[in-house]
Amino acid sequence: MGATTTVHWLSGKRFVGIDSTNHSVVLSSKDEGIGVKPSDLLLIALASCTAVDVVEILAKKRLPLDSMEIVTTGEQDVDPPWTFRKIHLKYRLSGPGLTAKAVAQAIQLAEEKYCSVAATVRATAEITTEFEIICEGEQRK
Repeated sequence: MGATTTVHWLSGKRFVGIDSTNHSVVLSSKDEGIGVKPSDLLLIALASCTAVDVVEILAKKRLPLDSMEIVTTGEQDVDPPWTFRKIHLKYRLSGPGLTAKAVAQAIQLAEEKYCSVAATVRATAEITTEFEIICEGEQRK
């Protein structure tokens, strides 16, 4: 099993990345002002990789979601190559019948067993998680 991606240089420090299923994303350095920073894309990849598994695990438990968002923060070394050392994922979920036990188990399985991005990143960065189950009608913070 493998994947192949392609990155095309546009101009300056702007690129288009194309995944193995032909979807694309614009990437750039922070000073370009357009596109996702590659290091932020790593955080997005980790969050979305676990998110896919969390959704699937909860669906198998017959606990559908109404909403889910994951805020990911990363701590990087101050010197190049600015390696991530700590990454924290905070999940905010809502859905009928969600329990703390079911959500905790889904997140743990996603992060420790199924997510290829977490398995890869874990070699250099400590990954921590927390979650909050939001009741229907509760305002976002």
